[in-house]
Amino acid sequence: MSNIDLKALVSQMTLQEKVDQLFQLTGNFFLSAQADITGPMGFFGLDEESLKSIGTVLGSGGAEKIIEIQKKHLSEDRNKIPMVFMRDIIHGCRTVYPMPLAMGSSFDTELMEECSYMAAREASVSGTQVTFTPMVDISRDARWGRIMESCGEDPYLNSVMGAAQVKGFQGDDISKPDRVATCVKHLAAYGAGEAGRDYNNVEVSERALREFYFPPYKACVDAGTKMVMPSFNSLNGIPPIANKWLLKNVLRDEWGFNGVIISDWNAVGELINQGLADGYKECARLSFEAGCDIEMMSPAYHKHLAELIGEGKILEEELDAAVLRFLEFKEELGLFDDPYHGADPIKEKELALCPEHREIAYRAACESAVLLKNDGVLPFSKDVKRIALIGPFADTGAIKGAWAGSGRDDECVTVREGIERLLPNAQIVTAVGCSATIGDNDTSGFDEAIKAAKDADAVVICIGEPQNYSGEGCSRTDLHLTGVQEELAKAVSAANKNSAVLLFNGRPLVLTDIVDNVNAILEMWMPGTEGGSAAASLLFGDVNPCGKLCVSFPKSVGQCPIYYNYFNTGKPKKKKDGEYESFTSNYLDCGNLPLFFFGEGLSYTDFVYESMTIDKNVLDENGEINVSVRVRNAGERDGKEVVQLYIRDLISEAVRPVQELIGFKKVFLKAGESGTVTFRITEPQLRYYNFNCECVSEKGDFTVSVGYANHMKLTDKFTLE
Repeated sequence: MSNIDLKALVSQMTLQEKVDQLFQLTGNFFLSAQADITGPMGFFGLDEESLKSIGTVLGSGGAEKIIEIQKKHLSEDRNKIPMVFMRDIIHGCRTVYPMPLAMGSSFDTELMEECSYMAAREASVSGTQVTFTPMVDISRDARWGRIMESCGEDPYLNSVMGAAQVKGFQGDDISKPDRVATCVKHLAAYGAGEAGRDYNNVEVSERALREFYFPPYKACVDAGTKMVMPSFNSLNGIPPIANKWLLKNVLRDEWGFNGVIISDWNAVGELINQGLADGYKECARLSFEAGCDIEMMSPAYHKHLAELIGEGKILEEELDAAVLRFLEFKEELGLFDDPYHGADPIKEKELALCPEHREIAYRAACESAVLLKNDGVLPFSKDVKRIALIGPFADTGAIKGAWAGSGRDDECVTVREGIERLLPNAQIVTAVGCSATIGDNDTSGFDEAIKAAKDADAVVICIGEPQNYSGEGCSRTDLHLTGVQEELAKAVSAANKNSAVLLFNGRPLVLTDIVDNVNAILEMWMPGTEGGSAAASLLFGDVNPCGKLCVSFPKSVGQCPIYYNYFNTGKPKKKKDGEYESFTSNYLDCGNLPLFFFGEGLSYTDFVYESMTIDKNVLDENGEINVSVRVRNAGERDGKEVVQLYIRDLISEAVRPVQELIGFKKVFLKAGESGTVTFRITEPQLRYYNFNCECVSEKGDFTVSVGYANHMKLTDKFTLE
């Protein structure tokens, strides 16, 4: 740690220098004359002199570029305060592992931590010091494009996966050259936008916020995240960037967060569009008063914060506190000792796509894949002579997904390349068949694809949605396969029964129209750099699929939002004398349940849940209950099973979910082997927020179950006294 007196440093800064320490700009302002006074510089009210005191840079990557910017800055800033370089490293830097929604389906926190550390190593040597991840927004609506950045619909899963990312990126010391600081986002409930539309309004009760949406953010704060980013959306009428209750009362006071709060891109300025401010001056006042420290890419603070202080509307002591908080963060990063934080062009090249990192990405892609259907087709025999690869994703590297750091499509292993490496003696024929573009109904390639399928011993139908159809700003109202891919899959499957669908997509899709017409479906998501290698291993049995869905797949888009931990209504759908009763909460045309459930996922072997025992039937507030589950691999292949533990509060003051995930463990069992998994249940795990938003547990009966969503294999009961 440096010996710099940070308080003294703040005291020697001018008022405008302190303001600009809290201003974030993209790297082009510091490297190029393109940012001239009539263009972006003019919009932001900048000149060459004011650039010298900017505190942080956004989006620039590459060790040489970062070193150049930092060196130039330190030579010009009279206070010699290093800038912080921040970037979106969401699921890999140069080596890309599966998107977060896929990683959630791995149900593997250790793997998530390992992948995050891999990304931190590559990012740090390339000059990145802060990553805008993890995103832990609960995502219950597949229409929302940014669902791909989350770990799905469940608060507990998002909490433990988010904490694993914080630990993986940061380690125990963010000043180390192989670590980067994290910024958890987006506080709060960004994934609950009306109609699944990005940036849209969110209206949820405080009880729902505390029960479902807040826990993952809180888990990341508890794990030690150094920064928090408020969300774009208005939340119950107040955008989080201007929400004092959210940023001060909840985040600072209740959760004890003492790190840095940073806006999203132009979120401060967007208060004008949202109708809270009539200009940037009011934007600055509202955001700073609410507790936002750093403004990203809007000019409100730079232009007006000093003016507001001069008018007495904001206290300079509050500005000093925010600046000191940011300088303390820079000191914790070790920037006053090493302003480049280990950025190294040579190491950057050595680490990027190195064999060790590719192997991690490969394992992650294998563990994240979910086998949704298998009528005995998979795994294919490795003795096949002729393989047909059909579909727009058969031979493309565009399977890394959105927000993929510095990853490149041409560096991703395609499905064709993966199978060629695994089976070098097999003859492989590729026929695209059709495109995956929305609105492209060209079927002229069907004949070639069908002929290739008829002549093959095994057929892989590679379909899905293009990688740029999910991510920020990519909401959809139609979740079917794009173009004429459904028709292609049906035609090819009819031509050769020894065929399987390989799905590449950034969100749950509506597969209702094809699920009965294909023999197998293997969900690959957007698997990253080693996606094709993983697909080959999974298809031909070198790896046994073990992923479980972390998000529900609807039968129809009209079911969205859809999620497993719903509340029962007073008129639940139920049967009487073999028929469904009238006047129940039900859709007439497709029913209530999803096509594929949260927690669902098949294997090439069969796991039998033999028994579940609890060591006592009564739990007091100071005790614990141990639940032991006996699982047997009854099949002929070794494999992994994710044992999932759920509870249900049977009678409570407020309506409770029909099931709640409270624990999971992934176990490896050899063919014929049995194993016991033990979970511990304590009273705090049974608490919830009542009508008055008090976190309480209530005496009464609970069920404890293992299985997934609405398919519980074993259930028992205990009482809380």
